[in-house]
This record gives sequence, structure tokens and C-alpha cells, in this order.
Amino acid sequence: MAEQQKKQTQEKRGAEGVMPYSPGEGKGKQVETMFNSIAPAYDFMNSCMSLGMHTHWRNRALREGVRRLGHTPEDVLDVATGTGDLIFAMRRRYPHASLTGIDLSGGMLEIARKKLAEFPDERNITFIQGDCMEMPLEDESFDMVTVAYGVRNFENMVRGYREMLRVLRPGGIVCVVELSQPTSALPLLMYKGYTRGFIPVAGRLMSGDPRAYSYLHESIEAAPQRGAMTALMEEAGFSDCTWKSIFPGAVCIYIGTKQTPEKQ
Repeated sequence: MAEQQKKQTQEKRGAEGVMPYSPGEGKGKQVETMFNSIAPAYDFMNSCMSLGMHTHWRNRALREGVRRLGHTPEDVLDVATGTGDLIFAMRRRYPHASLTGIDLSGGMLEIARKKLAEFPDERNITFIQGDCMEMPLEDESFDMVTVAYGVRNFENMVRGYREMLRVLRPGGIVCVVELSQPTSALPLLMYKGYTRGFIPVAGRLMSGDPRAYSYLHESIEAAPQRGAMTALMEEAGFSDCTWKSIFPGAVCIYIGTKQTPEKQ
């Protein structure tokens, strides 16, 4: 009965109803606890689980996001920045941009700051710990916001998108790369075997957290995808929202624009 109720809750609330651990604490607090737990193994597990492809998917999303923006980004916010890999990828491409990463997890940010310490003269990268539902950032302070593999962890996706819209300047864009389920029968079968079989076992052995990598496939399967995701972005206030599916349906890129006043 308890399992049936859990499933019904997840179906009703989508990814927002999928918890890393048992019901009780809010999702945001559980996500913070989970990422603090797996932080030491996070980068290795990302490479292992994606066979090294996660950086390719992320870099493709960045290229498409900058193409939509139409100019070199000047002020970039990376939401759910984790260990900062997207921030450092942006630094390599745009050395003069001001880059900010925000994340709930102090454990993940500790690793990001250790990476930052390798650049002793770096002044244009800032990492802050904070809740993506209520960011301690000024209105209209960025021209590009990115999220890599983090939206499905939001406690409330529409609220998270509205916060991103708030801190964007008019004409700025949000660029999201997120895991998804294939729609074709054979890729979907292979995907489910991999994500429900290999990944939870490998994650349990390598991270020491028995739930974190079961939560991974549960949250992917429950998250809104493709048109359902862009509908949430539009509900939050973004316009010209598009999605593109890559790597036979296992990853999607979502882009939306904050309208300029004259277009509203």
C-alpha cells in the first residue's frame, strides 16, 4: 500500500514528487543531503555513467545557447552548478565573461572551489551556496543562465524557472541540458536496462549512497520532457521556448528567451 501511494504521489507531482530518500523533509533539503553525500565520487560517476559523453552534451548545449543569445555572453549564471564543470568550460570559451555558480550543496561547492584554486589570478568566477528557488541575486543581472542536469532536482520547477527569469536581463536566455527517456522502443529498452540495472549498482558501490543513483533514474522518468518541459518554461514567463533531443533521445536541450519590453 505504501509503495502504491508513493507511486501515485510521483505521478501527480512528476519529478517534484520523487524524493532521494523517504518522505518527510522537503525535496530541497534531501537533494542537498544527497549531493553532500556523493560529492567525492560525483565527477567520476558522471564520466562512468555517460561513458564520457556528458561533457559533449553540455558543450553542445552551450554552443546552441550562445547561438540563440546572438553575442558573446558577458555575465553568466550556472544554476545547480555542482562541482563547477560548466563554469570552467565557459571560462575556456569566454575568458572575459563574469561567471557565477550557485548550488545547494556545500560539499559539491567545496570541490568546485578546489578546482578554482588552480587558477590563482582568477577574479571573474564566483561560487555561492544558495537555494535555486530563492536566489540571493539581483534582478536582471545576467544575460545567460545555464542548468546542466539539474532541473529535475528542483523542488518546484516553475518557481525555479521564474527565479531564472527574474535574474535575466531582457533579451537574455536560459539554456538547459537535461537527461530524458528515449521515445523509440529499442533505445528505450536499452536505456531502462542501463539506468535501472547498471547505474544503481555502480553508484551504490562507488558513492556509498544506496539511494542516490536509484533516485537518478526515478527522477529522469518522472520529469517533464520535450514539449512538457518547454510548456513549464512558458508558464514561468519565457518565450520562444524550444527543445532538441540528442543521443537517441537520452538527452534534451531546452532554450528560452526573456522578452525585451518592446516585444511584450
